[in-house]
Amino acid sequence: MRRRSLLIAVPAGLAALAACGDDKSDSGKASETAAPSESEASAAPSPKIVEGPLPAITAGTRFGEKPTVAKGSGEPSKDLAVKTVIAGGGRTIAENDFVVAHYLGQVWSTDKVFDNSYDRKEPLAIQLAQGAIIDGWRYGLVGKKAGSRVQMAIPPTWGYGEQGNAQAGIKGTDTLVFVVDVQDTFNAKSSARGTDVAQDNIDLPKVGTNTDGKAPSIEVPDSDAPKKLVANYVIEGDGEKVGAEDSVLVQYKGVLWDGGKEFDSTYGRGQLTSFSLQQVVKGWAQGLTGKKVGSRVLIVIPPELGYGDNPPQGSEIKKDSTLVFSVDILAKL
Repeated sequence: MRRRSLLIAVPAGLAALAACGDDKSDSGKASETAAPSESEASAAPSPKIVEGPLPAITAGTRFGEKPTVAKGSGEPSKDLAVKTVIAGGGRTIAENDFVVAHYLGQVWSTDKVFDNSYDRKEPLAIQLAQGAIIDGWRYGLVGKKAGSRVQMAIPPTWGYGEQGNAQAGIKGTDTLVFVVDVQDTFNAKSSARGTDVAQDNIDLPKVGTNTDGKAPSIEVPDSDAPKKLVANYVIEGDGEKVGAEDSVLVQYKGVLWDGGKEFDSTYGRGQLTSFSLQQVVKGWAQGLTGKKVGSRVLIVIPPELGYGDNPPQGSEIKKDSTLVFSVDILAKL
């Protein structure tokens, strides 16, 4: 798995698919570390949110630009300080939503930048859920709108606690300062957005075109599975095309060609999934490359581009299975 932000634990979902992808890491990226455990997080009451004090943003003041933030002056607040620096007009963020955001984090007392996504040119996609991310983000971003720049000063109680984060050089007494540019927000009911495309080939599965957040139907025909990869639009979005090395945020459902039985689904878990196309089986990587954000894509994966004779242990997938997926590409990361 590629290394991810210091803010989060390894995301759930697509565990089986990712396991068969190449194990890649990027030495230039911050390494993984877990957020506080769910039991630790649930023991603390909700924070009091105040507007300051917050250090000045001295450069990179536009939305989407890497900011430069001054060293904190005096003692930071013991409460969670949150300020909307630039107000966006997009969807309002709710708890348990997935947010896609660029961010910079530094220590109040030293102005040491310990992590930022701008240099990686890859925004973070993370669920604002207990145990998935530090509580300062979980409480500080709820109620804000996509398109907003939000600045936060997060005391240890709502960050990494008394243990700090030695790997990042964060002590247990450090207040953390973040600037967060929220690009978009998604929840478990997010769907493709675009134009329906005719599904005329009777020898291919037919996928439902509902966009109400419920899992689409997948009707597998009573015919032989195709020998080659199929990757067709069901709904064509108008976003950017996905590149072979990109990461994406998706909803998906997978069924077996033989019998049409579902074996995996984000809808069933009620949780979106993000991943790099370099992490997953070849059929996913090839099938999504070149497709537009906002689309729903039918992918039929022959065994040699899926799991072949080595299916994930304990799964419904048998040797040499042809796999059928409906994939909603919600965002490119």
